[in-house]
Amino acid sequence: MQKVLVFSLLLIGGLIGSQFVGELAPERAAAFAEVVRVATMTLLGFIMVHVGYEFEIEKSKLRTYAVDYGVAATAAAFPWIFCSAYFVWVLTPTGTEASWSDALLAGRFAAPTSAGILFAMLAAAGLSATWLFKKARVLAIFDDLDTVLLMIPLKMLIVGAKWQLAVVVLIMAVLLWIAWRWLHAVRWPVSWPWVLGYAAVITAASEALYAGSKVLDDVVPIHIEVLLPAFVLGCILARPSGTDPHSDDAREGHQEGLESPGEQRIATLVSGAFMVLVGLSMPKIALGADGGWGTLAFHTLVVTLLANLGKMFPLFCYRDEAGWRERLALCIGMWPRGEVGAGVLVVSLGYGIGGPMVTVATLSLALNLVLTGVFIVWAKRLIATPRV
Repeated sequence: MQKVLVFSLLLIGGLIGSQFVGELAPERAAAFAEVVRVATMTLLGFIMVHVGYEFEIEKSKLRTYAVDYGVAATAAAFPWIFCSAYFVWVLTPTGTEASWSDALLAGRFAAPTSAGILFAMLAAAGLSATWLFKKARVLAIFDDLDTVLLMIPLKMLIVGAKWQLAVVVLIMAVLLWIAWRWLHAVRWPVSWPWVLGYAAVITAASEALYAGSKVLDDVVPIHIEVLLPAFVLGCILARPSGTDPHSDDAREGHQEGLESPGEQRIATLVSGAFMVLVGLSMPKIALGADGGWGTLAFHTLVVTLLANLGKMFPLFCYRDEAGWRERLALCIGMWPRGEVGAGVLVVSLGYGIGGPMVTVATLSLALNLVLTGVFIVWAKRLIATPRV
């Protein structure tokens, strides 16, 4: 709970700091924004390598995973649709095509559950051996992956169906094939300096491809976000023991891997720094035409409620596996948002999306982080009673 509260405060602190960036000279403000952007993408790459490292799939049970992916994608779609509709119909009531495209990209922040925060909090609550933990582990990673894949059609809404996006789709298809073909098979170093180096290389390659493609077309350059390449790299990195990640042998093997206490401390520091950078990336809050702080707080609360309401879809699934209390606990356990949602907001800013929808989305993300401990306690109490 303490870590989640710190993350929330860091995000809000960065958001406060962003309000003073506009006071700098235009040249300094632009240079500062570029440094923050590149640093944010690098740390996001580090985080996504960890998410991919957690990904596990038994290739003999593809039908089961297909069902889980469908549940995760649907549970990610409802919050996204609810929040996007609210952004258009309430925050930007113009009903124009541009507002819908912007809202659909910015509203995607509400879709992915924070896998890292969720796993850590459930384990700290003593729930690592429960059906809730095992199912949430699969669904949270799947909705992160679904969010990454959906970024391409969302970009098409903004820039149109350009040939550059076809190149991006091809690259993404190759990356997914690599993740499938060499899942946890590549024995590269996985200590934090190496992972940070991998993230820096991925970010540099993404920026180089972007800059090079601008020579061909300055209007619609090729831009591969770091989310998928970093996730795929995490997927192919071999676990030290080469066995089931939840076995005793694997736990021992992880003492040299990403799950050792030292590595987790570094990962926590990186996540904290990422939250500060996300906050610093936000545009200046303009309260004039949009009302005061009370109005902003109201919109933040409503968007948070809509985002969490959309996550209730798993309640109607898995009836042959768990009682309604466990299924409800699973839904509540999927409420926490975090790094991937914040990454979506950073990507949105890169496409020039701003205004009250991004501000409300950022504050909603922070509010959900603050309430994560409450969500986990609620879920734990639900499954403390016998299955019905």
